[in-house]
Amino acid sequence: MSSFILLFGCLGLGLLLQRVKAFPRNSAQVLNQFIIYISMPALALYFIPEVMLNSSVLLPVAVAWICFGASALFFWSLGKTFGWSQKLVGCLIITAGFGNTSFVGLPVIEALFGPESVETVILIDQPGTFVVLSTLGIALAASYSRGAANGRAIFRKILTFPPFLAFLLGLVLNLLNLHFSADMKDVFQRLGSTVSPLALVSVGLQLRPEWRSKHWGFLALGLAFQLILAPALILGLYYGVFGLRGELLQICVLEAAMAPMITASIVAASYGLKPRLASMMVGFGIPISFITLAFWYWILNFVIG
Repeated sequence: MSSFILLFGCLGLGLLLQRVKAFPRNSAQVLNQFIIYISMPALALYFIPEVMLNSSVLLPVAVAWICFGASALFFWSLGKTFGWSQKLVGCLIITAGFGNTSFVGLPVIEALFGPESVETVILIDQPGTFVVLSTLGIALAASYSRGAANGRAIFRKILTFPPFLAFLLGLVLNLLNLHFSADMKDVFQRLGSTVSPLALVSVGLQLRPEWRSKHWGFLALGLAFQLILAPALILGLYYGVFGLRGELLQICVLEAAMAPMITASIVAASYGLKPRLASMMVGFGIPISFITLAFWYWILNFVIG
């Protein structure tokens, strides 16, 4: 319950801080940079060295890769058909292609399936969502923000993205079976725990609903993909093609149905990919997702069993 209070509390706090004149106008950008340079790398260094790497992790890890690939294909096709701008297409691909598999996903899944389910959530979030965002997500953001792909520049963006560097370091430590001391892990955990509250405050600072905005139709389309089409795709593949059953299937589908990822919206905004729409995707997507998650939970329990 405390996670949900923190979630909506920080979002509301960001909205309130918009009215505080003493608060700098670029506060959201400063918070975003702190998250990217400090909080996210700390989170990677806390989790990645401890992840168990074996064949059993493939299906959970693949959830994020499949959803992002489907989002890229879906919105790229629509953009070509209707002549949308590069920045609009890039924003929709990134914000609708990544689910909030950690901050929203972790408390929801733990509440539904118990503490033992956290390990599966970490697999979906860290080697899955986190790595896709740090590589393909950054590459796409860099490409669409410039309007044309520059391979060398995009590669440099990926290699200089702090969370990705932290991930590589964590992966090397994992493969070498090396671990940080308990004190260092505690430091990383505390720094990493600032991701969600700071990101939500940042979203709240940028969330300014404009009822005459041209973004409402795109918002509805992006949320429809993230909350309905993406989990339907994972359900069809994992249940119908891969024959997955039981709790693992339920967790994979529900994680695919989570609200848009806060950090993904920050990346989109940082690259100038329709920042207002990116903030709206998170600000409206989080509360709406609780309704759609209840629907998917009912489907998984009473239709599939």
